[in-house]
Amino acid sequence: MTAVIDKPVQKPGRWAAPPRPVWEEQPSQAGLAGKGLVLGIACFAILFPLWIVVVTSVSSRKTIDEAGGLVMVPKGITFIAYQELLSGGQVTRAAIISVLVTLVGTAFSMTVSVLCAYGLSRTESVGHRWILMTLLATMFFSAGLIPTYLLVQTLGLTDSYLALILPSAISVFNILVLRGFFMGISPELTDSARIDGAGDLRILWQIIMPLSRAVIAVITLFYAVGYWSAWFNASLYLNDQDMMPLQNVMIQLVQKQEAPVGLGQAIKTGQLSGLAVQMAVMVMALLPVAVLSPFVQRHFKKGMLTGAVKG
Repeated sequence: MTAVIDKPVQKPGRWAAPPRPVWEEQPSQAGLAGKGLVLGIACFAILFPLWIVVVTSVSSRKTIDEAGGLVMVPKGITFIAYQELLSGGQVTRAAIISVLVTLVGTAFSMTVSVLCAYGLSRTESVGHRWILMTLLATMFFSAGLIPTYLLVQTLGLTDSYLALILPSAISVFNILVLRGFFMGISPELTDSARIDGAGDLRILWQIIMPLSRAVIAVITLFYAVGYWSAWFNASLYLNDQDMMPLQNVMIQLVQKQEAPVGLGQAIKTGQLSGLAVQMAVMVMALLPVAVLSPFVQRHFKKGMLTGAVKG
């Protein structure tokens, strides 16, 4: 008899498409070309405005004047706008405020959300259903802007950095996604830990959270981007200009026709364009999100879809 040798199954490469099920029809060349064209147009529509912003931020005043505004072709590249922005003053102070608010706010929001989601995932907990219904109601009904402002004012949070964190610290949607993911974890794991004498906090810290890294990473990114991009609370609750975060300073710079005072002698002497300063502030505001998103993107499918479907 002739021995039959099974050929080893080759695994697809990192960037290779996953194998299709046998019942799915193979895509045609026209379909593949159409998909590539649509994706190419979408990428161009996203990246081209970003390219213009970055190129304008590193362009000299002469290049901007010759282009009549926004620059598409790099010419006469200079980083003087970033040097002036990072040399101190209002923009540097606003960037530090935004970083601190984002770090503290994200840590506080994640702590409360994880604890709340874990408690709601235990269906035997006291008042579980009523607390869940109350949280769901806040997704559809709110007191409104004026009562919220009066509450913040009564609590003495105006002109305080807590006003940038507490009013928007919790997202019920994020809690529901975390709760759905926690409920999908096998109860045998927590039951065996209880038999060994572990309490709820130890179970949450040593069992639930290590198994929920994907959804925790995604929700952390959501909160961080929300705090970093927030501007409305600052414009509503802060009156001191020195306490404004980066997004509010960016809005003020973009709305002004001339460059703001205090960004150095380069602006006063005409060596630097106010438009370059505005674009540089935009790049500084977008840079953290653009850097962090690729590291969390691989968790989106597992974290969001699993938590949403099982919730």
